[in-house]
Amino acid sequence: MFWFLCISAALCVGLSKSGFPGVSLLTVALMAQAFPPKISTGVLLPLLVFGDVCAVKAFRKHALWDQILRMLPPTVAGIFIGFWMMQHLAEAQFRPVLGWMLLATVLVQALRSAFPQLGAAVPHTRAFAWTMGVWAGVATMIANAAGPVMAIYLLSLSLPKQNLVGTSAWFFLLINVFKLPFSWKLGLLHTPTLLLDLALCPLVILGTLLGRSLLHRIPQRLFESLLLLSAAAAALKMALPL
Repeated sequence: MFWFLCISAALCVGLSKSGFPGVSLLTVALMAQAFPPKISTGVLLPLLVFGDVCAVKAFRKHALWDQILRMLPPTVAGIFIGFWMMQHLAEAQFRPVLGWMLLATVLVQALRSAFPQLGAAVPHTRAFAWTMGVWAGVATMIANAAGPVMAIYLLSLSLPKQNLVGTSAWFFLLINVFKLPFSWKLGLLHTPTLLLDLALCPLVILGTLLGRSLLHRIPQRLFESLLLLSAAAAALKMALPL
């Protein structure tokens, strides 16, 4: 059962990095079954970095660097906030707040999809970018849960699916590498779990290839709907932890 959970989680990492960020919710859940919750965060981070490398290799030509550079400063600020929270607050104190905020954002984006002119200029403002960036930084530091947040931000800009995935790939590679020293400081990285991650890397590659194949077959409108649904599921999981 332990190996089944780990192998499934590694496959889901590849899928989540190739255009299906909502699958990251399943990844976190699987790892939390295989390890205690806090340790599972440290086990998952190196796999995410490797998945980011695979995604960059597959989608590097589609990245929009103006959006990446726009989001990096607020996200880094959010990582520092999340680092402080992990040292001083219990997880139960902040995860529900993040969940409800994400769910509200999903609902707003769903309204914008139904009524395209509703707040059309908001996603292009600096205030919106900083709000989403700080939020993504906190979420990625405390729960490896920034995938749905970033997906909603990029989706609000009406990006084509290839650009959305390519931009996310480079963004998360930079952010997850930046997080490594913080996770080490928190005592979340250990030699035995790093060796386990190394053994699971081929499954991440397989999941990335599978996700890339699926992405080419899914229409843009369906892709956007799947992103919204997966983000909503992630939000409910954080807002109403079982």
